[in-house]
Amino acid sequence: MNIRRFLSDALQSLNANKLRTMLTMLGIIIGVAAVVSMMAIGKGTSASITNSINSIGTNLVFVSRDTTVTGAQYLTIQDANALKDNISTSSSYVVVAPNVSTTTNVIYAGTSTFAQLVGTTPDYATVRNVTLTSGSFFDQSQYDASDSVAVVGANIVTNLFASTPQVVGQKIQMGNSIFTIIGVMGSLGGTSAGTSDNQVIVPLTTAQVRLVTRSTIKDQVSLISVTARSADTVDAAIAEVTAIMASRHNIPSNGKNDFTVLSQQALTATATSISGTLTLFLGGIAGISLLVGGIGIMNIMLVSVIERTREIGLRKALGARDSDILTQFLIESLIIGLTGGILGVAAGWGISEIIRKVAAACSTVLNPVITLDVVLLATLFSILVGLVFGLYPANRASKLEPVEALRTE
Repeated sequence: MNIRRFLSDALQSLNANKLRTMLTMLGIIIGVAAVVSMMAIGKGTSASITNSINSIGTNLVFVSRDTTVTGAQYLTIQDANALKDNISTSSSYVVVAPNVSTTTNVIYAGTSTFAQLVGTTPDYATVRNVTLTSGSFFDQSQYDASDSVAVVGANIVTNLFASTPQVVGQKIQMGNSIFTIIGVMGSLGGTSAGTSDNQVIVPLTTAQVRLVTRSTIKDQVSLISVTARSADTVDAAIAEVTAIMASRHNIPSNGKNDFTVLSQQALTATATSISGTLTLFLGGIAGISLLVGGIGIMNIMLVSVIERTREIGLRKALGARDSDILTQFLIESLIIGLTGGILGVAAGWGISEIIRKVAAACSTVLNPVITLDVVLLATLFSILVGLVFGLYPANRASKLEPVEALRTE
C-alpha cells in the first residue's frame, strides 16, 4: 500500500466516527492551547517587566539596606549627601536621589485609591527619567520649604479624575494633609503597583514630616538611586559608591557590607531570569494536559482495534503485511495529533488575545507574545504524543492472527 492509500483509509476511518474523533482530539487541542497561551503570557510578562525597569532610566545604580546582615545600619539622607558631594570629583556618576516609599490612600472629592507614595528630591526626575504630560516637577525651593505639592501617575488620574479635565491645581488628601497637584506623569504601563503610573511623588522633606513616620532614624531613606555617566562607567560607579558607603558605615576591609549596590542591568537580568523560569514552569504544567490527551488517543485507538478486528483479519487474509497494519493505525493517531495541534495553536492564540484585552480593560499592559519556536514546539510535541501513544494500539493491531481475527464476532 502506498502512503496516499494509507492517508485515504485513515481519513475514512476517522470520518466514520466523527464525534469520537473530535472528543479524542479535544484533549490535544486543550493541551496545545494551554502550552501556547501560558508560554505567550510568560513571554509577554517578561517583556513588560523588562520595559518597566528600563523605563525608569538608564545606567542606574541602586543602593539599599541589606536586611540579611545582623545589625545593618539604615540608609540616611547623610549617606546620599556624601555620595552627592563626591560628584564634583567623580568620573563615574553624575546624579544622586534618595527616596522613601510606602503605600498610601489618596482621596479626591470623596473618591479614594491606593497608591505608592514616593518622597524624594528634585534630582529624582533626572535619575528616574520622569516624563510629564502636564505641569512640572517640584523644584529645590519647594523641596527646601517642605511644600505640600505632588506629582501623580496616570493611574491616579484615571481613578480619581476621570470627569475632571484639568488635573494640575487640584487638591488631594493623603493622611491628614492636603496636597496640590503640580504635575502629571505620562503612562508607562506595568504589571505591579511599583509602576510610576500608580505613584504619587512628593518632596522628601514633606513626606518625612507629614506622611512617613520613622520610629528609628528620622533621616532614614528606603533607597538611593545613582545615575552613572554612561553604560561604560556603571561598574566604576558601583565600585566608587560601595567605597563611600563602606567608609560611612565603618565597614572594615575584610567585613561584610550592610548594604547592597546593584545596577539596573543586574535587576533586569534577574527579573528576566525569574520570569523565564516561571514561563517554563507554566509551560511544563500546561504540557501535562498534552499527556492526558495522549492517553485519550491510546484509549480510543485500542477501542478502534477491537472494533475493527475482523477488518484487520480480512486485510491480512488478502495479503496485508504487519507493517501495513502498523502504518495504518499510526497514521490515524498522527492525524489526530497533528490536527489537534493546529487547532490548539489557533485556540491558544485566541486565549492570548482574550487575556490581552482583559488586561487592557484592567489598565494593565500585558501583551502575550506567541513566537514561532513556541508554535513549532507545541505542534511537534502534539505529533510526538500522537505517535508515541498510538504506537502500542498500532502494534497490537499488527500482531493479530488473521484466522483468529476473522472468527471475531
